[in-house]
Amino acid sequence: MSGQSQARDSDSVVINPHPLVAELAKVLPKDRRFIAYHLSTPPITTEPLCHPPAYNSTSNSTPGTPSKDKRPSKPLKTYCEKHFLAISIDAGKEGAHSDKQVLVLALEIYIYTTSFSTIIFVSKADSTGYLNLLDLPKGSPSPIREVTACFLAFLAANRRRPAKQLVVNLFARSQSQYLFPGSVKNNGKHILDDRGLVKWWCRVLNSLLEGDEYSDVRKPWDGIHGYLIVPGLDNYETRAFLPRTGTAAANWTLGHPLEKISPYTKDPSTYGQIIHPRSLIPTYPDDPKARFIEELEESTPEKAKLLSGWRSPKTLDQFWEMMSFRQECSSGRLTGFIWVVFEPPKPGSPAISSTTVIPTPNASFSAPTDDTTPATPRPSRRHNNSLMTPAASPPKSTARTTKKRSRKSRKGKTKKVLKGPIITRKPQIKTHQGPQFPKVTETPYYFWPENGRGKVVLSDNAYKRAIELLLHLEFGTLEQAIASTARWTKDVNMGENWTLEIIGTRETTTPATPSSNTGGAVNNLSGMIRRKRGSDDQATNGTASSAGVVNMLDGGLVRKKAKLDPSDTTDTSAQSLDQGHPIAEPEPKVNVLGAGLIKKKPKAS
Repeated sequence: MSGQSQARDSDSVVINPHPLVAELAKVLPKDRRFIAYHLSTPPITTEPLCHPPAYNSTSNSTPGTPSKDKRPSKPLKTYCEKHFLAISIDAGKEGAHSDKQVLVLALEIYIYTTSFSTIIFVSKADSTGYLNLLDLPKGSPSPIREVTACFLAFLAANRRRPAKQLVVNLFARSQSQYLFPGSVKNNGKHILDDRGLVKWWCRVLNSLLEGDEYSDVRKPWDGIHGYLIVPGLDNYETRAFLPRTGTAAANWTLGHPLEKISPYTKDPSTYGQIIHPRSLIPTYPDDPKARFIEELEESTPEKAKLLSGWRSPKTLDQFWEMMSFRQECSSGRLTGFIWVVFEPPKPGSPAISSTTVIPTPNASFSAPTDDTTPATPRPSRRHNNSLMTPAASPPKSTARTTKKRSRKSRKGKTKKVLKGPIITRKPQIKTHQGPQFPKVTETPYYFWPENGRGKVVLSDNAYKRAIELLLHLEFGTLEQAIASTARWTKDVNMGENWTLEIIGTRETTTPATPSSNTGGAVNNLSGMIRRKRGSDDQATNGTASSAGVVNMLDGGLVRKKAKLDPSDTTDTSAQSLDQGHPIAEPEPKVNVLGAGLIKKKPKAS
């Protein structure tokens, strides 16, 4: 953080300028003004995403038989960094830079880092529906989709670590509102259903896989691949969600990459060849998988988890099959799980073996960390555990004597009597009891560069208060949305200015419609109709005057209708055939029944 002007207080660090402005200006419409608000937190320790497996037992002489003395491994040390991006526009007239701002988009992203990989998880994304105030021309790219793809590419570029895997992960589940309460009342908000939302996210993430817009993000990586799975649908139905591009079939796989992104499958000598699904499936906040895994964990004993995992789903295929019967994935609802995996370049020398072996140092968060892991706490723990064993316990006679001595020493100690005048202390304001920001920006477990931080860096508690404040506001009408935007932007940073002004530079090219060139003339599509050609001569003659020629039918092609009185229609039919016109059908005659054919109903006496 040295070299940049910053103001540090108890909860936040303000950094200026911000490199995100230049990236967002490339994808936003030209000469349009936007305001960005970027919050983030420092990396802090959190619960591991996957349950740790058991150590591979070496006492088993016969392979394939489970051992009964398996020990659980230590959980993988995990750090979490939170990001929140909000975009607002002018609520006044077009061209007038008014002070009234209204939020139109918000994204919440969690970055989980370990010694093995970096996972960028999209937690929430929502819009208010007031983007129509810009009056963008029809056919122009959606700013919501462009900002979302740009922000994910920005985080992926600034969180890249050498020889570390990076994964972008999310689950698409449609809801009326996520971050803006009351925005569902706005008629301008376009709410996608489950199928539309899965397709939308596939198009957003597909821009990271192909195209020239984010080619600089793809250059440092050895390979980038996308994965999509929708529980309850087969591959034929799931393929309809992928974008229809020429390279989509090569860039996407209908399945999951859980074995490839798991750190436990990279070390079979420590964890074994077979890893149970409970140690391969990551769990996130408000995740449908997390609720299902929690139920499976509660219904399975601890010893059974280490020996054979869960009782019912033994494989990942069985887990996804059971997920299709959950409430979020059945009864007409769909939930799409999407991954984009960035593979690092393969090391040229086998010296980099620390990526496969998972170190577990016991260094604290605030203490400075080094590349070498401390080895002092481990022998102390083992030594303490050995002292607690029954073999190392002292005999009963010595234990009794030590208890008597401790009682005598307690009785012999007398309390000190305080004497003298009482001196009062001056009250002290706790101004420096804020969060301990890490002094080291790069460790084996996380990478916290200056370019990837928010304009305002908050502590975890202050970040939660900012999100809770947003969830208690109202965005039903434009007046309520303007008032809620003003309150949220002022209360988050204690009234200080933390806006990022963006002026778009992207040229918006709209497709030209035929009505604008013809001046309102009617489109004549008769020349575009493809007709069956009899010969080459007829095809050349028919193309010039195909719009006004009447096809004449021969007499043999006309289907005649049987007539009741042939003497009346003989002359008229002959004349019509000579002229080459089809015969007009005669009007149907009405049959009148005689009096004798009518059956009368007998009268009741």
